[in-house]
Amino acid sequence: MGADVTLLAQGAVDRLDVPWWVWAATLGGLAVLLLLDLVIVDRKPHEVTTGEAAKWVTFYVACAVLFGIGVWIFGDAHFAIEYFTGYITEYSLSVDNLFIFMVIMSSFAVPSIHQHRVLLIGILIALAMRAVFIFLGAALIERFVWIFFIFGAFLLWTAISMVRKKDEDEEYKENAVVRQVRKLFPVTDDYHEAKMSVKIDGKRWLTPMFIVIIAIGSADLLFAVDSIPAIFGITQDPFLVFAANAFALMGLRQLYFLLGGLVDKLVYLSVGLAVILAFIGFKLILHAFHEYHLVPEWMEITNWMSLGFIVVTLAITTWASLSKSKKDAKQQSAETRPENS
Repeated sequence: MGADVTLLAQGAVDRLDVPWWVWAATLGGLAVLLLLDLVIVDRKPHEVTTGEAAKWVTFYVACAVLFGIGVWIFGDAHFAIEYFTGYITEYSLSVDNLFIFMVIMSSFAVPSIHQHRVLLIGILIALAMRAVFIFLGAALIERFVWIFFIFGAFLLWTAISMVRKKDEDEEYKENAVVRQVRKLFPVTDDYHEAKMSVKIDGKRWLTPMFIVIIAIGSADLLFAVDSIPAIFGITQDPFLVFAANAFALMGLRQLYFLLGGLVDKLVYLSVGLAVILAFIGFKLILHAFHEYHLVPEWMEITNWMSLGFIVVTLAITTWASLSKSKKDAKQQSAETRPENS
């Protein structure tokens, strides 16, 4: 980045002025990571073990941290804090999405040896779709300050909705995209290894592998409707927004295999994420009031305050969830013990 990455002030938006070659280098680096994953992990389909997943999660988190350090060194500490806050927010929101991915995988009975490929392709589709959302959002924010009111109100509504439905059972129902694909093309009942289409009696058929990839990608598109406004509440720089999303999504595949059943134990995760979304929504609305000079300077929420609030909220949520799960397990064990004695 060096001296070419500078602060650009345009109206209400402060952002990095990132030259094309930095974008190219970033996209190239992400492509190399994906190719590395394809060559090492996906070359030979197999069931991903917990130990293998842990190593890859550590690797991707380390890459994300190194990128943030690079922003700090070659850019500015202000933007580095924005990136780290955005990355943590996107990664935490992704954990909640893992449960939906597990439900989809179970509904389509995806063989364990092919689950990694399904997630990889689905997330690549999701990243491409999010890139469109990001640049559209950045263009709107640059032109219209009032869009912060809409983003903020939407996040507040989303937070309330998450709390209301936290106790409802999650069941996968095929969305309109999946139903339309099934309507337009014939789909086989069985998987044909990792093939997404096969030719039977001279006719081309899609396989369940193709359908489940579409299901994963379209589901993540719905998740982006929440997460993209959330990260724009932290930083309005499209480069940092894209990088935070990319690293969060790339680490999501291995996190899926690492957490496994642990996601079910994070019983208060939806509540914690709702609190975070409500906080960011409030911050967006407050920022809009600030840009219209309707509130004093000291009422602005700083990046350090945002980072601290999000980290503390996630820590409390995780601790409370695991404590409750442990307590429930002990209680269940105590209730069943007399019957077996």
